[in-house]
Amino acid sequence: MLDDTDRRILRQMQAAPDLPLSDLAQRADLTPATLSRRLERMREAGIVKGKRAEIHWPSLGYAVEVSLRLTLDKTQSRAFEDFLAAARQVPEVIEIQTFLGQVDVRLAVIARDIPHYQQIYRERLLTLPHIADVEALMHVARIKDDEALPV
Repeated sequence: MLDDTDRRILRQMQAAPDLPLSDLAQRADLTPATLSRRLERMREAGIVKGKRAEIHWPSLGYAVEVSLRLTLDKTQSRAFEDFLAAARQVPEVIEIQTFLGQVDVRLAVIARDIPHYQQIYRERLLTLPHIADVEALMHVARIKDDEALPV
């Protein structure tokens, strides 16, 4: 589906996502018109989903990150749907993942400090529906944070 030119475009986009199209075309050794056509084709195919701002939340005063691994009460028929809908409403939940196995859901939660996290945990997270078990893991360090693909 992708040829070498498409892969070159994707590598350049990953290396410098803020480049203007004219600079990206130059780095990919294409004309701006050709680059635009290829990008549009990759967007239509769902390969390129868009650009997004990556915000460094510690710079905004969020110093704590906690990963919660939750097991839901699966005897309730709408356990997943109800839980996920409610979890999406908690602003401090920055990521939600679902799994097959003993752990059903993982939430990444940010807070300004430990007292703020405790407040979020008690008032917002423990009140989420259908929780059977919770394990909290305090984030210490991010060793690798790279979404670039080897294209």
